[in-house]
Amino acid sequence: MMTLVLAMVWHRRGQAVTLALLALLAVAAAVAAPAYLVAADRAVAAGQIATASTGELTLTVRATQDNQTREGPGDDFADLGGTLIALPGFTYYYSAETPTVGLERTDRYPSRLVFRQDVCAHVRIVAGRCLFGEGDVLLGEETAKRYGLAPGDDVTLSAATMDTSGGTPRFTAAGRPKTLIVAGVYRAVRPAETYWGRQGYFVGGPEIGSGEPVFTTAMTLPATDRTTTSMAIDGIAAPGTLDIGRLDALRAELNQLDRAAADLDQTLQIETDIPRLLDRIDEGRAAAHLLVPVLAVPLVLLACFSIHLTVGYGTQGRQSELAVVALRGARWWSRWWLATGESLIAVLAGALLGCLAGQLLTNAVTAVRFPGVGQTADWSSLRYAPVAALIALLAAVAAQRRQLTRQVAGLLRRTTAPAGRAPFGEAVLLVLALLAGGQLFLTHGSLTGIGLFAPAFVLLVLALLVSRALLPLLGRAAARALHRGRLGPALAGLQLTRRPGAARLFALLVAAAAVAGYAACAVDTAVRGRDTQARLSAGAERVLTVEPVSGRQLLAAVRAADPERRWAMAAAQISSGGEHPVPGLAVDTERLARVAIWPAGAPSVTEVANRLRPERVTPTEVAGPALAADVTSSVGRLRLTATVSSAAGEAVADLGELRQGRSTYRNQPDVCRAGCRINSLEISATGRDRVAGRLVLRGLGNQWLVSERGKLSEAPEGITLDVDLAPEYAETVRLRPAGVPDPLPVAYAGEAPAAITGLADEPVPVAGVVALPAVPSLGRDAFLVDLGYVGLLGSGTGSVPRAQVWLSAAAPADAIERLTAEGLTFADDTGAAAIRARLDRQGPALSLGFYLLAAGLATLLGVGALVLTVTVDRGRRTEDLVALRAQGLRRGPAGQATFWTYPVLVTAAVVTGVLVALVGWWVTGWALPLAGVHPPDLPLPGSPRAGVLLWWTAAILLPYLLAAVLGGRDLRRRIG
Repeated sequence: MMTLVLAMVWHRRGQAVTLALLALLAVAAAVAAPAYLVAADRAVAAGQIATASTGELTLTVRATQDNQTREGPGDDFADLGGTLIALPGFTYYYSAETPTVGLERTDRYPSRLVFRQDVCAHVRIVAGRCLFGEGDVLLGEETAKRYGLAPGDDVTLSAATMDTSGGTPRFTAAGRPKTLIVAGVYRAVRPAETYWGRQGYFVGGPEIGSGEPVFTTAMTLPATDRTTTSMAIDGIAAPGTLDIGRLDALRAELNQLDRAAADLDQTLQIETDIPRLLDRIDEGRAAAHLLVPVLAVPLVLLACFSIHLTVGYGTQGRQSELAVVALRGARWWSRWWLATGESLIAVLAGALLGCLAGQLLTNAVTAVRFPGVGQTADWSSLRYAPVAALIALLAAVAAQRRQLTRQVAGLLRRTTAPAGRAPFGEAVLLVLALLAGGQLFLTHGSLTGIGLFAPAFVLLVLALLVSRALLPLLGRAAARALHRGRLGPALAGLQLTRRPGAARLFALLVAAAAVAGYAACAVDTAVRGRDTQARLSAGAERVLTVEPVSGRQLLAAVRAADPERRWAMAAAQISSGGEHPVPGLAVDTERLARVAIWPAGAPSVTEVANRLRPERVTPTEVAGPALAADVTSSVGRLRLTATVSSAAGEAVADLGELRQGRSTYRNQPDVCRAGCRINSLEISATGRDRVAGRLVLRGLGNQWLVSERGKLSEAPEGITLDVDLAPEYAETVRLRPAGVPDPLPVAYAGEAPAAITGLADEPVPVAGVVALPAVPSLGRDAFLVDLGYVGLLGSGTGSVPRAQVWLSAAAPADAIERLTAEGLTFADDTGAAAIRARLDRQGPALSLGFYLLAAGLATLLGVGALVLTVTVDRGRRTEDLVALRAQGLRRGPAGQATFWTYPVLVTAAVVTGVLVALVGWWVTGWALPLAGVHPPDLPLPGSPRAGVLLWWTAAILLPYLLAAVLGGRDLRRRIG
């Protein structure tokens, strides 16, 4: 019996090979999904580690010692901290620092005297030598230049203590001064290098210092009088420490470290963002584990469907053989084996090869998709192979159940009678689709439970329903063609609609094209979404984060670096404040159209810029270096201060207490040496009693607006100001330049705020003048305002919360050097390309590579089923058409019937399948997490581009047409 079955396989070896290939693809599809997920997990972890911040790659233990009271861990901190955080795979660096005065010519901030282990290996010595003995120091390049210091010079430093008795914090000397020798001058080559840990040595600004610490040796600090000493040990993760295989162990080690620190010493502080990195990796992997099954399930169902169809189709082709077996009265097991053995051997052989092919195919794909990361062979996915092989065998047996139970007369019939019972399988699939889709809708897109299979069930149900509806239409069209005498199209159409299994073949091809089309929808939508997200999240092609600086200084520096307004724009992130703060973006609207990436569907960027800055303001300019005010006052006990700014910075100039009568008051702020502008004037009262009087201000310009506690009027000799102030309530009168609109115009996405608090002494009322779908870099609930107006309304010289410089694609290569020359220091450099690269390495983007693999496998399954169908049909169709030729059928109609049957079939199926995919995407695609981990609130595209879908349709159709045309040519040759 086995010999006979093997002979049958050999006799129809073409069909057997095709069926084995289909079984191979079926099992390979089942193996490919888990295999791809294993590789994707590795790639997600590697991508997040590669783009991690310094805090996510370091572990820091800190302690502070009060050297005056001797409170703190003391000199044993290095041993204590090193023992505490001795985790494997980390390189540890010890550091200590103390605040000092004597180097900088200001008392607003101290100089940081720092010992950092191995510092000379991580800076460039531009003059002198590295540190050697006690008393050696390294100065920053800019600091040495600013104070004219060179190697060999002496500097005297004293311990610093903070004095707040005057209201404003000041740093004064405490302890004996110490003379130190400048051993060398350094330049920080890579300020963001992981080696520097979380210490922020090179962060500078008007209120915190130059961003260039004074480095010294380990012997110098103990020999120096100190007020406090801040000590730290930074653990830097070595390559491989955060490998995917160690993540769970590392999380356990960190948890144990927290418990040990709590038990050991309450003064020790442990800082690390490694758990946040681990959480992000887990979230990315979770997204991948949701997205891959979405298309893996319909792919496996399609594979089983293809095996069921092709086995059944092949069995129908040899019904006459089975009829002979049944007629001779063979026993049931012999009949069963002769009926199923040929198919089972082919399916089993293909399934065994599919186990290996699925893993090897995935390894090859991931080696290209995740070079150096995801190609490592992991055979754990083969645990699903036996289940897939068993399902394939069951599908093959189920496809032959009718031939095993039918009578001889039924087996000899070449056409099947219409089925009289309801399609039970399709009804069950429809119920499952409704349940899965309902859960997906009710859970607002949660891909859990049966909702995870909603796309699979929806695609297959739509393919079956559309196939049942279309084939009768093709049959009617064929009948009309026959009545009109068009024999070629009529015969082609009748072959499609009246052959046994034609409806299932059409449904299979539609389902295969639908799976590939759904993959196209997901991939293109995700690509567009990541591009939109990257561009709108950044706001510009390149975004530079500036060290703390005032808004007005930022404006002046950027305008000086790019006077032609072509490639740079100042920007700052602010907030509306209040109970429900709304994020805002203040930009230099004169450059908005040239630099910003504008959201689709928004009004013209030029229109928005014009409406945000309807009036130009011309502040009062001071030629410098002295600021002078000619004031006539009717009363005393009033104080006049002015806020001034220039490219050198901002300052508050105290012009002193006003005397009764006419006097001139002067001040020489450092920022006015080369000229400056007056941004605001403020009059306050001294003493305890209320002060009411009149002032006449000369030489300070005439274009001013006054706050509510004053009354302003113009006079020939200057401006007249009536004030009424109560010192006990700290009341003041503020003058700001005229021309700033009131209320302040803003563009908004979502809802416009009613006012902005914290910007000036009183809430600044705003008016929404134009609605946007999203504000660049902030999203769909934010506002946009002119930075120039914001700077003029500001009540002090403090830094903006987050100052930035946005650069367009036209920015020159030396853009940073030009901006640095204007006094700006940068802490970060990112942009649309950097964000896009980060999104491309997250779980959603990486998992979509499986969709391309699934599209290819689905197309191969459809092509294989078509090839087997053509092979089985070839004999019967040849007999039918030869008989018709003998009855007088002309060669032309016969050729049309043979050549165009399958091309018409596959074209209709692929086009229908892509339309089914679009409907399925509309029903379920909105639930797929394509936008990355924690996506911003941005208007992302939800559908693919029509042009891309056309290209995908052509790519899917091409292999089908090739198989169909070759099959048609072979059949036409046979009847020729």
